[in-house]
Amino acid sequence: MKTRQLHSWEVTPGEAREIQNRLRGRVELADRIGQVRHVAGADVAFDLRRGRAIAGVVVFRFPELDEVERAAVSRPLAFPYVPGLLSFREAPALLEAFARLRHSPDVIFCDGQGYAHPRRFGIACHLGLLLNRPTIGCAKSRLIGEHSEPPRRAGGRAPLREGGETIGVVLRTREGVKPIYVSQGHRVSLERAVELVLAVCDGFRIPKPTRVADHFVEEVKRKG
Repeated sequence: MKTRQLHSWEVTPGEAREIQNRLRGRVELADRIGQVRHVAGADVAFDLRRGRAIAGVVVFRFPELDEVERAAVSRPLAFPYVPGLLSFREAPALLEAFARLRHSPDVIFCDGQGYAHPRRFGIACHLGLLLNRPTIGCAKSRLIGEHSEPPRRAGGRAPLREGGETIGVVLRTREGVKPIYVSQGHRVSLERAVELVLAVCDGFRIPKPTRVADHFVEEVKRKG
């Protein structure tokens, strides 16, 4: 997959925030997806002892969710941990992993936030712009915003709001389990994002693409 060069990665945290503020206006929050044949899950693990980021991408056929291929990359960490700037720590390794794929996914599920971000530009938005692909943020925990408790049934949802704006959906993917936080990345509406997340759930709390990607990078990390 090709990557658009939108900025330098050798930046300070302050410069990174400026880049987020500049690029957020280019994020498309309406559906521009087309036919979905392949989806991918993307995640990153950190080997802090060695100072490395391990990025993994797993591609699945949709809607069957049969695995098609996977790719992983390990590279030195070059950006500090700063809340709200996750993409500057993770995206360089993820882009290298995406470049190794033979199949270009039609939708990418990211283990992190998208629009539900202080500057409305989480890693799902950033990765979507860089790859020019529809992306969806599927986070395990809340970064910002307030919400009521969603219904306990699978598919139950509640809006995630900040300052009167709906920035995501709190979604129950399985009855009785903790919800996840779904937000738009790029080229997808919030309603379609929720629909696609439910379509890639297979009975577990975490959607299959990001769950498998998480297990993949942890396995690569253990093997060193």
